[in-house]
Amino acid sequence: MPIRPGTQIQEHWELLDQEIAENPWRELLDEFTPDGKEFQLRHYSEFVTFLPYVQRFIYGESRAKKEMGNKDEEPGSSPMRVYRRHDIASVRMVTSRGALPIVLSIAHIDLYFFYDIDVVMLNVEVHADNLTLPQVQELLYRFGRAYPAGWDEHGDGLHSLHSLQWLDKDGAVLAQSDSGDRDKFLSFVSKHRAPRISSHWFFLMKPLVLDHVEEQGVIRYRQIEYYRMPVMGLIAVDEPRKVPRNDFIRLGLGIGAGNGNDNSMPYSESHVADFEKQFCDDRFWCDVGPSPNTRYLAGGRTLIVVGDAQSKYFLDNERGVLAQFRHQHFLLFLIAHFQRAALLMFADRLAEALKKLDIGATDSVRRFKRSVRQNFEIFLRFTHRYWFHEVSEQSQARSLFDLTFHHLKLDALFDEVRERMHSMDQYLDTDSTRRHTNTVLRLTVVTTFGLIGTITTGFIGMNLIALTEIPLIEKIIFFLVIFAPIAFLTFYTIVKSRRLSDFLDVLSDESVSARDKFRALIDVWRKKRMIDE
Repeated sequence: MPIRPGTQIQEHWELLDQEIAENPWRELLDEFTPDGKEFQLRHYSEFVTFLPYVQRFIYGESRAKKEMGNKDEEPGSSPMRVYRRHDIASVRMVTSRGALPIVLSIAHIDLYFFYDIDVVMLNVEVHADNLTLPQVQELLYRFGRAYPAGWDEHGDGLHSLHSLQWLDKDGAVLAQSDSGDRDKFLSFVSKHRAPRISSHWFFLMKPLVLDHVEEQGVIRYRQIEYYRMPVMGLIAVDEPRKVPRNDFIRLGLGIGAGNGNDNSMPYSESHVADFEKQFCDDRFWCDVGPSPNTRYLAGGRTLIVVGDAQSKYFLDNERGVLAQFRHQHFLLFLIAHFQRAALLMFADRLAEALKKLDIGATDSVRRFKRSVRQNFEIFLRFTHRYWFHEVSEQSQARSLFDLTFHHLKLDALFDEVRERMHSMDQYLDTDSTRRHTNTVLRLTVVTTFGLIGTITTGFIGMNLIALTEIPLIEKIIFFLVIFAPIAFLTFYTIVKSRRLSDFLDVLSDESVSARDKFRALIDVWRKKRMIDE
């Protein structure tokens, strides 16, 4: 939500620079330092993966341009700002009633802000060893839920985790989920007509707070995307070739574990007949190469990599698939979802502007026009700064981005938002032109009929009547006698300017008879209802 109403560029992240006890977030500085000590091989591989215009988006300008300075934003800085919290060390989860607890280590928890776009994206990276494939499927399916979709007969949240606890480095519980507290969610939606975020996510976002709650926060936000968060996963298994097809389908489509029967499909065979063609990148699904039998699954909201746990290259965090997954693949996935979130933000702003519009109030109409103009300007800057179809010339990165881009239907969403923006802007241009035309029309009519008074009263300045030799008091009387009717005639002409304009159109039309022209003159003083009849 805006922190400075009326200002186009908000820069919400500046509020997180306040080092207070209630703020666990600290800005994450990049590895591009002058001495290069923090810059590793994996960072270089990540950098060269992307095309130059994407590099400028992710990393900012070169150091030479930083020295030149820029008044609009920090010189040469990246349009993307990252803030990280370090107080949470692990998370303990129970996927469903009766299941054993699973503890995952936290790699990092980040917030991503973007210059000139009022969108914030949360990234939580976790890792664990020795999990079964059904456990992984259930975690991928249930973890990223902002709130439960409903409740079963036992009162457990549908499709969500049975319980979740954020733990610090000593194992103490910092916050836990409340998806089973149905009354809290029902009463919140009933009162605010907006969903309530589960308590563990609410805790994680602080000091950012949901816009609908009464609690104070430095930044207020509201949900514009689907309540199920996009998810990425790298899964190392023994003998990937033996993983059943239905498990790949569940992973690629983000579906939970089945009933234990390897042959059970989550959907009908006809529905998933072309699954491999639509969702899989199988260029390394073979027995050769540095990381054999590696399959990539991209479903828009999911990006899953399955490979051999015995392959050193697959689990290499510096040069291998794991390094690519945590750097290149994460960023291209982030870019696609940022583009979608930004487009949804523009659509939401247009709807919000229309909701606040009162066509009977001049101030409301003025604010509406200003809001539409500002959104259109921001949308143009987004188009030239952040909107692109290609992020890399490396074949695999390009393929994964294309699959994600396609399944998110970003082109259709972009066209829809652009059409809304242009139609709204075109309406404002048309309305301004109409108002300008009406003003010119009135001035033209007043000038035309003012000629009558000008010529009639011109005799004052002529020598036909010697008014220059009369006393001053008589001159003032003559002036007032002439001024009063001329002023009345001028203002009366403005009042009747629209009808007089219609009369002039009829008068200048040679095909209209004298009788109809006279009738058009009479219509100037008729009542509107009589004219319509």
